[in-house]
Amino acid sequence: MKIALAQINPTVGDFAGNVDRILKFAARAGDLGAGLVVFPELAVCGYPPADFLEKKDFVARAVVAVDAIAAWTAEAGRPAILCGTVTPSGLAVGKQVRNVAVLLAGGKTTFVQQKMLLPFYDVFDEQRYFEPALQQTLVVVDGQPLAITVCEDAWNDKGFWPRQMYAVDPVDELMRQWGEQSAELAAKPRVILNISASPYWLGKPAVREKMLAAIAKHHGAVVAMVNQVGGNDSLVFDGSSVVVGRDGGVMARGAGFVEDLVVFDTDAAGLAAERNPADDDVAAMWGALVLGTRDYVLKCGFKKVLVGLSGGIDSALVAAIAVEALGAENVLGIGMPSEYSSLGSIEDAKKLAKNLGVRFELLPIHSVFEQYKDVLEPLFAGTPFGLAEENLQSRIRGGLLMALSNKFGSLVLTTGNKSEMSVGYCTLYGDMVGALAVIGDVMKTKVYALSRYANREREVIPRSTLEKAPSAELRPEQKDTDSLPPYDVLDPILEAYVERYSSAEQIAEAQGVDVSLVRQVLQLVERSEYKRQQAAPVLKVTQKSFGMGRRFPIAVKVQL
Repeated sequence: MKIALAQINPTVGDFAGNVDRILKFAARAGDLGAGLVVFPELAVCGYPPADFLEKKDFVARAVVAVDAIAAWTAEAGRPAILCGTVTPSGLAVGKQVRNVAVLLAGGKTTFVQQKMLLPFYDVFDEQRYFEPALQQTLVVVDGQPLAITVCEDAWNDKGFWPRQMYAVDPVDELMRQWGEQSAELAAKPRVILNISASPYWLGKPAVREKMLAAIAKHHGAVVAMVNQVGGNDSLVFDGSSVVVGRDGGVMARGAGFVEDLVVFDTDAAGLAAERNPADDDVAAMWGALVLGTRDYVLKCGFKKVLVGLSGGIDSALVAAIAVEALGAENVLGIGMPSEYSSLGSIEDAKKLAKNLGVRFELLPIHSVFEQYKDVLEPLFAGTPFGLAEENLQSRIRGGLLMALSNKFGSLVLTTGNKSEMSVGYCTLYGDMVGALAVIGDVMKTKVYALSRYANREREVIPRSTLEKAPSAELRPEQKDTDSLPPYDVLDPILEAYVERYSSAEQIAEAQGVDVSLVRQVLQLVERSEYKRQQAAPVLKVTQKSFGMGRRFPIAVKVQL
């Protein structure tokens, strides 16, 4: 049996657009001889729909959309379609909706597989919305038994994970049923299909493949996973759909970070697929940030963006990502030098803009800064120049960017990195203003790696930007190291604390740094939660990012 994995990029709530995309991919797959086309989890309504699931008209529109897709399959010769959607549960007690995979053939719905394992950790909140399945059932399509699972239902293999999250394993149940089929059906190749909306984080594509390979070898089955691709708010879905043979070898892969169609034969042994580009950490992170930026801007109904270009490496990287995502003609760089901005930084910003081919405008802020100080003089009199004056410059810049955003309908991309956001080295209503924190999940040391990647074919980010010491340039001769440890010391501490929840003692011992320094850093992290909860959405590219997947109170007193 030929099966196609249709790795598509749906938009939450765009039922007409999603249905059109599903039918176009189904037609392409049919032309390639596929008898069944498999689409991602909740492909009909988009994932994650969040509280739209509590709106009855939203769920009703999903039902109508599925009927339209089913009608398409009525014509002779067209393939069957397996896709993810949401349906009413019809229960008097419990959740009102179900997360399901529907099999559509001959103009109607012929089978429904409900999701059993509902994740409720990190960015997932499915127990809030969905009624879990009580059982799983095999289905036979054109004489071929199929074990259909929905995303998390394949993520509880006791042979792979050291600790199971759930008491049951839907795959085990389905494979048990396989042995109970008639001798003819039981002799068919074992095929496990998984429809997923599995968000990207650094290293996750490799984890998925290893997990699916373990399932394939354990059950002697071909395992095929189709994954959503595209950006939805903070989440980026990498695609990277995969077919794993009975020996655990990868037979085929979908591309990373783009829509794709993968066709395989359940009877074929298959050849080993080429290495997945998503295995290259820096290239994958770049692809995720570009895709996430593009989809956030376009799916929000915009075309153009603004970036404040300081001459520093963070804003340079964000501008380079924006150009690849949206095109140079849709990116405007704004330089806003003050009396503390070095000539080198201004020249670096100009050179970057020229290298990228973007329009660049200078809006000096010195006179505005002086006017602010004049207004504040009666209250500031007798106090030394300090943090208030430094942050005032940042807030002037933020105000100018937002004025331009309002005037020209362009979204502002913030330029702060994860290291800065972790310790609060950023200004509320200043450099934090904007619609999207493109590199808010990228540590400073990784910013340099990504910047070198941006220069992989030619110099985009000026060498001088890469080589100079980081500085906010808000006072004379300022350097980041005036306030923070060097980033090669700071970032490993932050990664251990923010992403792995290690204690101060564990970090100090593992990294060979003084525990008092570690505690100072951790104190900065805890004191800055109020800033992060007012920040722009952050594109998630690590296992633990700031945002909905990391939930901490603001008013706390913790022992570090």
